[in-house]
Amino acid sequence: MGEFTILLVEDEESLASFIQTELAFEGYQIIWAKDGQEALELFEANPVDLILLDWMLPKYDGITVARRIRKESAVPIIMMTARNQTTDIVLGLDTGLDDYLTKPFEIEELFARIRVIERRLTKQEKRLLTYQKLTLDIAKHQVKVADEEIYLTPKEFGVLYELMKTPEEVKSRDALLDSVWGYDFLGQTNVVDVYVRTLRNKLADNGRLIQTVRGVGYVLRDAHEN
Repeated sequence: MGEFTILLVEDEESLASFIQTELAFEGYQIIWAKDGQEALELFEANPVDLILLDWMLPKYDGITVARRIRKESAVPIIMMTARNQTTDIVLGLDTGLDDYLTKPFEIEELFARIRVIERRLTKQEKRLLTYQKLTLDIAKHQVKVADEEIYLTPKEFGVLYELMKTPEEVKSRDALLDSVWGYDFLGQTNVVDVYVRTLRNKLADNGRLIQTVRGVGYVLRDAHEN
């Protein structure tokens, strides 16, 4: 996944220093916030992959921080707290926490929880196809161009998916027909041409990435390449 950045929100300096040292040794990038307000400010200013969040914090408590973050982001959050009553755990999970770790804990347990989150994020990455400004989310059946969602019909989505699966690889019209429409449409290659045309229109300037290979089919390729 590349560099994995963790926002650690903990006001107890000795504990924060220990966790930072251990996480850094394992190769994680750490950003430390000492209170709830600083946590929100650092979150806004830095892309993070995971938040380790103490409950009892100065300025804003952990639940308040989690609620505010959940309004704009699905970033994973692990709560670290001495509050271990069932009602506390339920409140935390209902707030949108991904996990709940009660203090005191062994650092190995924290690592194990983080690895679970990492594996989940890795699986989510695999469902995303990206090419330049195009992002295709297989699970959500969603396409975005530079973070702006573009509505595509199921067939348009299917054509773009086939091209984004293997960029730079030419796909014949028959291959696209087979994958997107099925055998009943074999031979009706003009159907592909029609959908490629509407797809290009919807993608606007990025539609130039779908290039025609005369006599063969289509390929997703940098618009500046020959």
